Amino acid sequence: MTEEEGIPLDSSHFSTLINDFKPGIFGSLNMKKEELLRAGRKVYNLSVGTPDFKPAPYVMKAIREACENPDNYKYSLADLPELLEAVQYRYKKRFGVHIETDEVMSVYGSQEAMAHIGMVFCDPGDVILVPNPGYPMFEMSGIMARADVRYYTLEEKNGYLPDLDSIPEDTLKRTKFMLVSYPLNPVCVCAPDEFYSELIAFAKRYDIVILHDNAYSDITFTERPGRSFLSFEGAKDVGVEFYSLSKSYNLTGARISFVVGNKDIISKFRLLRSQIDYGIFYPVQYGAIAALTGSDDFIEKQRKQYAARNQALCGGLRKIGWNVPDSQGTMFVWAKIPEGYESSEDFCMKLMERTGVIVTPGSAFGSNGEGYVRMALVVGEEKIQEIIEVIDRTGMFR
Repeated sequence: MTEEEGIPLDSSHFSTLINDFKPGIFGSLNMKKEELLRAGRKVYNLSVGTPDFKPAPYVMKAIREACENPDNYKYSLADLPELLEAVQYRYKKRFGVHIETDEVMSVYGSQEAMAHIGMVFCDPGDVILVPNPGYPMFEMSGIMARADVRYYTLEEKNGYLPDLDSIPEDTLKRTKFMLVSYPLNPVCVCAPDEFYSELIAFAKRYDIVILHDNAYSDITFTERPGRSFLSFEGAKDVGVEFYSLSKSYNLTGARISFVVGNKDIISKFRLLRSQIDYGIFYPVQYGAIAALTGSDDFIEKQRKQYAARNQALCGGLRKIGWNVPDSQGTMFVWAKIPEGYESSEDFCMKLMERTGVIVTPGSAFGSNGEGYVRMALVVGEEKIQEIIEVIDRTGMFR
């Protein structure tokens, strides 16, 4: 190496935090996908949960018109009053929940909010509780705050609901907050009403804050519509909810979500946010206003399309010998891998090699996800039928 090229930096130049990060399974899946494409193979990507539906025309119009106003390119610094009113309107109309304007704030997507909110509660060594299996970003809320991340077990035999009584007492005494999410990605179940009442009483008993991720309440396939954690008495006393526009309104790239609930938590989180950003881009705020105050017809039509895909994928796979249960909610399907494979990752790689179908190994969501895979409902029914036929021709499930 020449002097001009400089000295390479080794791990000692970087933080322990960043050195502990490892490339995820999605990188390995993508490398395999690129290999198949170079070989001229057809690929069906059911691994990443990016909606293939379009935003509502009236939402795109609101953003487009706001982009034409040069005044909207300034720092926003705060949420528009109309935006806060739109969230109030949505929560009252959709969930029957009244919220005050000091009980809501916007964030750059739920994922980014979760990564930062741990710093509101935790000092190094404080405990947080996250589900296993669960969305990987949940644990990041503790990692970024240098907290002690502990896991509560979710098992199929318990309907993927936490056994609150099984969490050790000494852990609960040190716990600052517990992350909960239903409908839950990746296991695709909804929680019964009585669970929320038990959870709120549990939180009060141990003085634990509840953070509820409510990304999929508009994508459910059970008889009852998805609920809000804040619908239940005492919820605002113990926590907040993340409400995202990414999946319900197909605004993933716009990055706008809301934290709603306990006003003291909102106040502290708003203080933290004021140190690291200058607010949501005004055109995105206007798009969110249009989405939140628009007709539910758009969301209901989309929900029915997801439900049809759910039936087509799960029912079709059962017909060819893979016993995949119907999803209760989210835009995913959760399935146990067949016998004869070393791991969920081994099955995923062999499925991709033989069929071109890419799914996510359950181990990506925690140790209790081993033995399962997650599939995203991101292609239409016709393409789903094609996928089932491709898998069936391999004889993998005969």
